[in-house]
Amino acid sequence: MREPAPVRTATLWAALATGLLSMLLLGDGVAVNLLLVAIPAAVAAHFAAQAAGRRMRAWTVVWAAGGIGLLVVPALRDADWPSFLAVVSAIALGSLALHGGRTWPAVLLGPIGMFNSLVTGPAWGWRGVRERFGGRRRSVGAVLRALVVTAVLLLVFGALFAGADAAFADLLGDLMPDASVSGGPWRLVLLAFGVVGALAAAHTAAAPVQWDRVQVPAGRPRGRVEWALPLVVLTALFAAFNAVQLAVLFGGYEAVLKKTGQTYSEYARQGFWQLLLVTLLTLLVVVFALRWAPRGDARDWTLVRGVLGTLCALAIVVVASAVRRMDMYVEAYGLTRLRVSVLAVEVWLGVVIVLIMAAGVWGARWLPRAVAASAAVGVLAFGLMSPDGLIAERNVQRYEQTGKFDLDYAGSLSADAVPALDKLKEPLRSCALRPIANDLGESDDPWYATSWGEARARDILRDRPPATDVAWPECRRMSDDVMYTR
Repeated sequence: MREPAPVRTATLWAALATGLLSMLLLGDGVAVNLLLVAIPAAVAAHFAAQAAGRRMRAWTVVWAAGGIGLLVVPALRDADWPSFLAVVSAIALGSLALHGGRTWPAVLLGPIGMFNSLVTGPAWGWRGVRERFGGRRRSVGAVLRALVVTAVLLLVFGALFAGADAAFADLLGDLMPDASVSGGPWRLVLLAFGVVGALAAAHTAAAPVQWDRVQVPAGRPRGRVEWALPLVVLTALFAAFNAVQLAVLFGGYEAVLKKTGQTYSEYARQGFWQLLLVTLLTLLVVVFALRWAPRGDARDWTLVRGVLGTLCALAIVVVASAVRRMDMYVEAYGLTRLRVSVLAVEVWLGVVIVLIMAAGVWGARWLPRAVAASAAVGVLAFGLMSPDGLIAERNVQRYEQTGKFDLDYAGSLSADAVPALDKLKEPLRSCALRPIANDLGESDDPWYATSWGEARARDILRDRPPATDVAWPECRRMSDDVMYTR
């Protein structure tokens, strides 16, 4: 890692803006405020990269735009789990944007450099502050006096305008963050968090760790027979399994269920988890096979592409079979968070296998970044589709078809599920929405800490609140009537 260029004044101001926004906006929850805080931090990193002479590359723009885009998910969804995935993925993409890199070490180890900058970044920023104000107390005093006068003027005239017009007072109450004295220590922590985080990102952009220079020792190439024989046998096993799957697909499940003695749902549940593990192990086999592949001449490369390409193609059929098994299970028992999550993972693993096959044809130089981009796109799509809303919608449709519904599980979903659950008929609707309405409680969060999913749910519940004449014992009895075994 090289020494960073001296910190620019614009970088310091952007870091200060990040800290102030963190102090004012992040104390009440996470929604669009996280996106608002990330923007000045990105600006600080941009100015630092410019000072270091780094050029803006296409992949840098992709990673930065993707990281910012992922922060839209908490602004839209009330559910914590897709928002958490989106925030973690945004940090990973931000690390890629700051470090750059094309190799697997650069993609996988980038966040380590970010953590190191949490210590070196603030020290770098403090040196910049001392260079500008060191020994010039008058300059520091002038800045502080200007800030104090500005705050006093805003406070005095803002209070007068608020007292003169009730509508303006309501507007100020909605727009201005809560800056109560009781939350002062926590606000100071958020201020420090924002400044340190922005300086860490800027320091990383100014002096990134060169992870591309990390050399991974190549594996010792094996002989053709030693390498190919296990893989050819494994490929034959895959082919036999896929042949059975095709026979079941065209011959119908009834004959298979009658022969095995399993129920429809048992056949689906038993198969999916094994096939998911098969997909993961296949990727590991491909990785180690490439590490030990023979590399003598062009015939060796043809052998490697032929064997691994066939294995990957058959693995795609396994992925399709696993997805079909999960679809069967959902038809029998409904959709849950676990089921939709593992299904999304299985689909992404299938995409990774397709990318590996493409790398075998066009070269693997782009593969690490393509895999990282596919993961980010998957997390973004997962958050945007509103998994809790999808679960509720699918289960409501299933109830209309079969009369079966997991009322307890529906009540445990987030506010994102309210629009779908609102379609149920009474009294089932009120029984499903009442726990969610109780969790939401009164609307006391500011606009910047309220997701669109929560705001939409509150509007629905305000216009059509759960019926108060539906007692809990009636909901319990209805739950037993429509319940199915998961």
